[in-house]
Amino acid sequence: MSKSIMVTGASKGIGLATVREFFLADNDVSDVIVLSRPSEDFDVAVKELRATNPHGKTITPYYIDLSNRERVIDLMSDIMRVHRQVDILVNNAGFTAPMAIQQIDFADFERTMSVNLYAPFTIVQSLLHRGNTFDVIVNIASTAGINARSGWLTYSASKAAMISMSAVMKEELAIYGTRVVCISPGRCATDLRRTLAPDEDPTTIMQPEHVAGVIAMLSSDIGRFVDSQNLVVRM
Repeated sequence: MSKSIMVTGASKGIGLATVREFFLADNDVSDVIVLSRPSEDFDVAVKELRATNPHGKTITPYYIDLSNRERVIDLMSDIMRVHRQVDILVNNAGFTAPMAIQQIDFADFERTMSVNLYAPFTIVQSLLHRGNTFDVIVNIASTAGINARSGWLTYSASKAAMISMSAVMKEELAIYGTRVVCISPGRCATDLRRTLAPDEDPTTIMQPEHVAGVIAMLSSDIGRFVDSQNLVVRM
């Protein structure tokens, strides 16, 4: 039976690598739903995937700013009407504006929490309200949510909350046969990482496709045997 996957923050980094992992593989996923803010990177990525489609899959882009909760709720309604079901959900989208505590603009703190925490919650809740039953939910947290680092207060707080939220989701949704997995990537060569650590050489750290491979494994039948409240993924 064919399945669908929805990935947020799909224009680049871990999100795009995950989309490629599922879209280009010969697996049981036939319907790929991708969410991102409007950007040339997103349009180019979708166009390239459609041009190299070895297994005849569909890929449908949706443009959204995930900090807009009402728009997220409306979009979930549209997605259920069009696609009927989201079997695999990868909550990947992230935002941060790293600053020392004295310099943090509260609006940036609110946006960080909106994108990194409230949006994943809203997506899951909205789809549940519309009768969706997930096979797997993969929430992308971060080792920044485990270990403190100066200047990363808002990002670390959002990811620590994601880890805790995922643990509760795992308990609550098990009755529906849904597996909820939270992974916390360490240093990974993404644009977000460059924002957090601008002087770091990205060739010396983990790459997005490495994390995408872990997500694919966790979403497979083998993933049923990996029981972890929060799986750290790092070199």
